[in-house]
Amino acid sequence: MSEPSSPGESQCGAPRFFVGCVEDESEGLDDCASMRTDMELYEDYLEDDSPPECQIVVGICCMMKKSKSKPMTQILERLCKFEYITVVIFPEDVILNEPVEKWPLCDCLISFHSKGFPLDKAVSYTKLRNPLLINDLNMQYYIQDRREVYRILQEEGVDLPRYAVLNRDPDNPDECNLVEGEDQVEVNGEVFLKPFVEKPVSAEDHNVYIYYPTSAGGGSQRLFRKIGSRSSVYSPESSVRKTGSYIYEEFMPTDGTDVKVYTVGPDYAHAEARKSPALDGKVERDSEGKEIRYPVMLTAMEKLVARKVCLAFKQTVCGFDLLRANGHSYVCDVNGFSFVKNSMKYYDDCAKILGNIVMRELAPQFQIPWSIPTEAEDIPIVPTTSGTMMELRCVIAVIRHGDRTPKQKMKMEVRNPMFFELFEKYGGYKTGKLKLKKPKQLQEVLDITRTLLTDIGQHTDCEIEEKKSKLEQLKTVLEMYGHFSGINRKVQLTYLPHGQPKTSSEEEDTRKEGPSILLVLKWGGELTPAGRVQAEELGRAFRCMYPGGQGDYAGFPGCGLLRLHSTYRHDLKIYASDEGRVQMTAAAFAKGLLALEGELTPILVQMVKSANMNGLLDNDIESLSGCQQRVKARLHEIMQKDEIFTEEDFDRLAPTCSSSLVNSMKAVENPVSTCDQVYTLVQSLTSQIHKRLEDPKSADLQLYHSETLEMMLQRWSKLERDFRMKSGRYDISKIPDIYDCVKYDVQHNISLGLEDTYELFKLSRALANTVIPQEYGINKVEKLDIAYAYCLPLVKKIQLDLQRTHEDESVNKLHPLYSRGVLSPGRHVRTRLYFTSESHVHSLLSIFRYGGLLDEEKDQQWKRAMDYLSAVSELNYMTQIVIMLYEDNNKDPSSEERFHVELHFSPGVKVSEEESAPMGFGFRPASAENDQKQTDPGSLENLIQDEPDRALPLSEAISTQRKSPLIRNRKTGSMEVSHSATYYTVVSLWVHTDVWIEDCLLSSLLSSAGFEGCSMVPSIYPLETLHNSLSLKQVNEFLTTMCENAGDSHTRTTRGDAHSTTLTWHTFRTVLGHAPCSHLADSPPTESFCGLPGSLPVLLELRESSSETGSSAQTPLTPEEPDEFFDTHETVDVWRGSTGTLPHPGTPLEVGAPHVPEP
Repeated sequence: MSEPSSPGESQCGAPRFFVGCVEDESEGLDDCASMRTDMELYEDYLEDDSPPECQIVVGICCMMKKSKSKPMTQILERLCKFEYITVVIFPEDVILNEPVEKWPLCDCLISFHSKGFPLDKAVSYTKLRNPLLINDLNMQYYIQDRREVYRILQEEGVDLPRYAVLNRDPDNPDECNLVEGEDQVEVNGEVFLKPFVEKPVSAEDHNVYIYYPTSAGGGSQRLFRKIGSRSSVYSPESSVRKTGSYIYEEFMPTDGTDVKVYTVGPDYAHAEARKSPALDGKVERDSEGKEIRYPVMLTAMEKLVARKVCLAFKQTVCGFDLLRANGHSYVCDVNGFSFVKNSMKYYDDCAKILGNIVMRELAPQFQIPWSIPTEAEDIPIVPTTSGTMMELRCVIAVIRHGDRTPKQKMKMEVRNPMFFELFEKYGGYKTGKLKLKKPKQLQEVLDITRTLLTDIGQHTDCEIEEKKSKLEQLKTVLEMYGHFSGINRKVQLTYLPHGQPKTSSEEEDTRKEGPSILLVLKWGGELTPAGRVQAEELGRAFRCMYPGGQGDYAGFPGCGLLRLHSTYRHDLKIYASDEGRVQMTAAAFAKGLLALEGELTPILVQMVKSANMNGLLDNDIESLSGCQQRVKARLHEIMQKDEIFTEEDFDRLAPTCSSSLVNSMKAVENPVSTCDQVYTLVQSLTSQIHKRLEDPKSADLQLYHSETLEMMLQRWSKLERDFRMKSGRYDISKIPDIYDCVKYDVQHNISLGLEDTYELFKLSRALANTVIPQEYGINKVEKLDIAYAYCLPLVKKIQLDLQRTHEDESVNKLHPLYSRGVLSPGRHVRTRLYFTSESHVHSLLSIFRYGGLLDEEKDQQWKRAMDYLSAVSELNYMTQIVIMLYEDNNKDPSSEERFHVELHFSPGVKVSEEESAPMGFGFRPASAENDQKQTDPGSLENLIQDEPDRALPLSEAISTQRKSPLIRNRKTGSMEVSHSATYYTVVSLWVHTDVWIEDCLLSSLLSSAGFEGCSMVPSIYPLETLHNSLSLKQVNEFLTTMCENAGDSHTRTTRGDAHSTTLTWHTFRTVLGHAPCSHLADSPPTESFCGLPGSLPVLLELRESSSETGSSAQTPLTPEEPDEFFDTHETVDVWRGSTGTLPHPGTPLEVGAPHVPEP
């Protein structure tokens, strides 16, 4: 091996890039054949007449894979352009095999640890030569131990996730302070509820595991160093590792994105966002195979954190990971020396800063000033043309969950001591009630049930036999699927001090004295595979709401919602009630919306926020308002009439003159007679299932979603038993359940070929369409009172979302200087998605319909929209209510025309492809108020020219064909993609078009089909526009009025008098063109209302039936912990006190939250 080398002179003006490596290792660097020795340099000096130019030698001491990497090469080439700096790269062979005395000499050393690097030797070298260190070497020992990293960060006051360290003795791994539970671990007395993170203490071990709660499906996500296109994989294993030492920390919900920060000195930090490896494990790569990352803007606090990390670890060049969650930023890892990949500006900045540092320290006589590259804070705005383009600023959607299995319930009174012991064990006596959902709890109930069945197996007493049948049903349900999920089965226990107060159709007439426990088993109601597909497909289609999101769901390369989200231009939050079906719908929707892969559990945990607080999306059914109880009683009375509905009945039951309700009543004619028919058909159905069950060929027949014939018989037998009471009258509350069950079987079990199923479907549907909408109020005043009780918190939250859209200071931003190829880098779109159940959807729609948003007499578009909603008979699965906010940057900020609001609706999934639904004017038709205006002919052209990423040239996009790429099938309301279509209409989808374009083809398109880009799921009705020319001020004042009215609603007297609404059945006939009742009844809704305006999907869901709401899958947040629920800087006080007063303490809003009086 040669002697230690020193740099020599270079030709004037050429980069001084001396490489201490053999010839075949110098690829891509300046031509330098080999290492030069001190003697050779000295001989050159003696031969030269002029003194040698004094050089500062910067040594690069690291593994060859790092020193030859593209980022290092790019930075060193730029560093060599400093006149007095020469770079020498230490050969890997020298580093590994030669003593430090033979290593090249240098004045400044850039050295860092990686796999295989002898850090001890590098430390010895620095002691020997004492060079200036860019990155301190001793601190790199600490960086290799996550425990030390967290200790140092904590000492510096840097925010960390809550964590605990578990140190295991390798010889005695079982002796440790770890207690593992079903959904938690306790480490050194610190409890971590799932989801939590398990990290090996060694930073070199990248096998990090994330464990999920059983309420979300359980299992774990296993992260590892990237292998090809994978960075993690989902595992069903839920138990923590039993060997090795680990850090356990709280999981931070980051909405699926991580931020990697790279410092160059304490005053410079570059940040990039990437998809979290824990989300679905797929690495997003560009056309060159590199992981896709987008530079983002750091907040002032995050820049301070970067400075602290850089100084605390004494690493000038340092990378670390940030988690942005709940309005805060947490450091979760420090990586040490790390470069940004594929950023020319970063290479320029990094070389400039490093060069300045070296010169200031080693050549102070030159007085080199600090010159830190600054980051421009001004965000460029996409140019818009007045009247034709507006910037999409906010999308708010309330969505009902997807297709589910029928909800079922079984009640039984229990007195065995084992049930009382279980009740006491879980604290049931504190409140008198107990909900059991966790697998361990359900297993205990199952064990008790099995024990009792064994004990009473020989008894023949009739009471024992009745209880035995209930116990057997309890055992069968709990044993379904072979495992406990926790989100589709639950047991509720209620303490009864004096036993069951009254009998029901399910209980014996005889009563025993003394205390007992009412056990209620609820199961079913879980999202079906069809429901998951519906949600995922709708999520994909929903991308078209955003810039560049059209075209086969995915958008143009480099544009659309996916890029919008990954570049932090998309402020997305997804909320869901605590029901398993609702949460899984939200996760499946997010999977489609963001093009994710894999299991829903990781997506659910990271992307979906539980909103089971303050009644936002959940309501306890026991807290129904007195108004709703009175409405149900009156509804029950009207439906017990054994005669054909009279005009007086229409006035009493349909005072709002809803055409769909009127048609349903016409189909029912005589409610008792129709109930008789339904009861007879249910009896026929149970009889047919009995016969099938007795047939050996059908005994093991598997129905849809793993249901058996026996389970199907149980649900229908229970409905038969409960629908007709012992008094001979019918329990009207069971009508929705019967319709629910028959709809499920018609859609999923039609292959059984049971007779008269479709007839039962038609009759029960007519009854359900009469009963269900009226459960939420019969007249307008009642509908509003009940709506306030259900969704006042949601209305306040929607108002807050709209108000805060223009306040972008707290929104994470894309760095504008790195946004080449990213259209509109300054566009920040706020999206809030609320997933809930049927009751919230009905209630929110009632507020818009009956709250007085617009005057039907003065606004024809709103009149058509109300007629359209009147014709919608059912708010099915995936019903959507969508609010979109646009901003016209050309208008004065104080002008009412600056912000523009649109309201859209979809009734959700089609019950059958054959049915005809009322049709609107499509999605985003042109406003009638602007039909005299003309489009600026250059506006759309300018728009396309401004976006060079478009696949088609301008001339092709404008001139070839101008028909919509989405053609509505008028029979089914579905959307089909036309292969001959161009991007003209697609481009227009994200630009607010509120003027007529003078083209006969386009004009025809606008008036009939409209822009229907988000209606590409054949099984779901397309979005229809209710109104597209509302001002933000108008909507805000309306929501404020609703909140104020809700605060006073408990003082309002609500009467069951049909005449409390001025519009009666008689005037309704007049409004519809003086048509007689018989004529109206004979006309199907599709024909009578074919000219109705369009609407958008409704995203709110309230209650499906009396048993819709369930127990909480997660612990509700306290008022002191608002961050999980509210957006950044959104406080509970602002949300609660923004407008009006809270409802009466008896309303559902009060569930789980104290009453907050007005100041």
